Amino acid sequence: MLRRASLMTEGPRLCGNDWVCQQDNAAVHNAHLTKDFFQRNNVTLLDHPACSPDLNPTENIWGWMAREVYKNGHQFQTVDGLREAIFTTWSNVPTSPLETLASSMPKRIFEVINKNGGATHY
Repeated sequence: MLRRASLMTEGPRLCGNDWVCQQDNAAVHNAHLTKDFFQRNNVTLLDHPACSPDLNPTENIWGWMAREVYKNGHQFQTVDGLREAIFTTWSNVPTSPLETLASSMPKRIFEVINKNGGATHY
């Protein structure tokens, strides 16, 4: 799945050569598999607490993608149609929300620390 999502090409394309990957909850459950994958491909992983939505900007991208795929109440007649819409949307993620999410990380981290790991407004 990681290879299909073009992690190895999209990470450097969007963030330059000095980028860090944050594992999501599914990846944490398969940490022994994904850690090896990332190490073999020289991908640096962000060390963060598991299950911390306030430190997981990826959830914002999934939300944006879902809104785009189902824009104007669009429904799909086939799995292939839905799959095509998802891949098209993924291929056209604009850089501005990614930059906004990346730049919000220091504030997110500061707020999580101030809340002792509790929920924040993010």
